[in-house]
Formats: sequence, structure tokens, C-alpha cells
Amino acid sequence: MSAGNERLALGLMSGTSLDGIDAALLRTDGRATAHPGASATRAYDAGLRDRLRASLGGRGDVMAVQRDVTVAHAEAVAALLAEAGVAAEEVDVIGFHGHTIVHRPDEAITWQIGDGALLAERTGIDVICDLRSHDVAAGGQGAPLAPLYHAALASPLDRPLAVLNLGGVGNVTWLGEDGLGEDDAICAFDTGPGNALVDDWVARHGGGRFDADGALARVGTVHDDILAGLLDNPYFDRPPPKSLDRDDFAGAVAALDGLSASDGAATLTAFTVGAVVRARDHLAEAPRRWLVGGGGRHNPVLMAELVAALGVPVEPVEAVGWDGDALEAQAFAYLAVRALDGLALTVPGTTGAPRPLTGGALHRH
Repeated sequence: MSAGNERLALGLMSGTSLDGIDAALLRTDGRATAHPGASATRAYDAGLRDRLRASLGGRGDVMAVQRDVTVAHAEAVAALLAEAGVAAEEVDVIGFHGHTIVHRPDEAITWQIGDGALLAERTGIDVICDLRSHDVAAGGQGAPLAPLYHAALASPLDRPLAVLNLGGVGNVTWLGEDGLGEDDAICAFDTGPGNALVDDWVARHGGGRFDADGALARVGTVHDDILAGLLDNPYFDRPPPKSLDRDDFAGAVAALDGLSASDGAATLTAFTVGAVVRARDHLAEAPRRWLVGGGGRHNPVLMAELVAALGVPVEPVEAVGWDGDALEAQAFAYLAVRALDGLALTVPGTTGAPRPLTGGALHRH
């Protein structure tokens, strides 16, 4: 694509892992050019994380949580700009994802909490938010939203290629031989659980917030009968487009009752891998390579199991020079610039949208 007017954008992402806010600067035309800048992660304090977790599903005092989450995002913006030596006046737009607390696209419902007007006022920067609603209203899944950014970054790489994001939920972007992704050469959807089930299991068994370095799973035994039951779910047979709420598989974890902490972690890690393998069955052509972003790429047990199951190179996105900790936030910076220019944020191959759709709500500072 030809280059357009490059802008300096700042992307913000609060993911399904509930660990904190990723913030990243990106200079981009929203088309083919993308030059990543500084990035940072700001962890939620324990109290806000617990309140945010309690708000999932739209429960509790959502509006109070929304305000506090927005203020935390404003603080993340200020910290990143100070660290990068960039003045707010130099930033053209913030791409503000907010935090998803309800996602039921088959009922035309998706809800990301976050007050765009408050964020614009607090930061002194224009804000694009509410990036999923137009797609869902038009009949799309509203997720995943990063694939067009993946396509722009991956333009020099050999294809077919898969970009796998393993946050709380797993999602994949498949890129075929031709084009930058706004045609039949792109397919994207949620694969199934990413880290959320393992994280919740470990937390419930007193092992911290996540299975650091896969330590529990490494010494555990996978219970194949339970794993088969977990994978016997109609979601995995359903062709894309499709997407998930963070807790869509939470009820399935009851099947692990009675397992040791390590056996449960091992079985749930294998469940994440099995979901990715089932996702591969829906791709037009098996990828020659899988690039992995999100927190899951830091788990050596999970990565080794993916290599064994997929039989092709599986590498962290850093293998091609991308920053896996900043990738999702960069994507929302990229999408914000596209939204300003009225360009598509989603296409039929990424969300099942009926046509390429723009979106987002603009709040001036």
C-alpha cells in the first residue's frame, strides 16, 4: 500500500490476563509503515485487579471500576511519555482499548470499560476508543482486532505464516501468500483458552498469579481422559469467524477437581496447546512457521509442547524483531490512526464482518 500521512500514536491495551496496562508509541501511516517506539507495562495494583476481575460479566460497581481503570491508563500514558522524553503535544492520538468485561458477539454484545472523554481530559491527547462496537453491530465477532497490524508487520516474511497471541485467551492470525491482509489471504479467530485457565488454577492453589516458567506444569502429569473431555467442545469444530469471552471455558475446569496443583497445571497447559492444534484444522493451509506473542511465549513448557504438536518452527515474535510485550498496544495505536483516516479496522476474514468496517469513537482533548 502507498504511504499516507504518518502520525505519532500511543496504543493502550488491558488484556484478558488482568495483569496490567501495556502502553506503546508507534509512528505509522495506518497502512504499510509502522515504526515502533518506546513501550512500557504498568501493573495493576492488587486492589484494582481484584475489583476489575470482580466486574467481569458486568457485575458490581462497574462505573466506579471504569473510572479507576481509566485513571490508571492516564497514569500509564504519563509514565511512558516521561520515560520516552515525548511531550503530550507531540502525540496525535491515543488508541484506547479499555478492558473487556463482557463479550458475547453472537448476542450482538461487547463491552469494554474505559472512559475515552476522561482519558482525553487527563492526558491532553485526542482519544479513539470503542473500537469493537461497530463490527459487532454489523454482525461481526468484534475480535480479534490486531490482525491488520500483524499483516503490515509481516509483509516481508515468508508465508503462510501464523501469528499466535497467547494472553488470557488465545487468538491466531493466519496470513496467506498474497496481499497485506485485506482480502482472502487473512484469517483470524480465537483459538480457545490461552493462559487464563492456568492462571486461575494456579492462583486457586496458592501458587501465585501464574505458572512462572511452567514450573508446575513441568512436574505434573497430563490426564489424557480429562484433556479429551475438555477438547470435546463444539467451539473447536465451529469454523471461523469466532471469538471468546475470557471465562467461556471456566466451567470446564470443574473436571479437574481432585487433581494436584501440578497435574491440573499440566493438563490445562496441554488444553491450550490442543486448542491451537484444533485451530490449525480451520486454516486454508498449514503455516510454515508460528510466531508467538503474549505472556504464553515466556512459558518454556507451553512453547515446547507447541513445537512438538505443530511440527514446524514455533518461535517468540522477537525472532523477527517484534516486541511481544508491546505488540497488542502497538496494534491499537495503528488502529487509531486507521480510524482517524476512515480506514477498515476489521475485514471479513478477521471477524466475519460483512465488509471492511471502520469504527471507533473520537474524543477531543
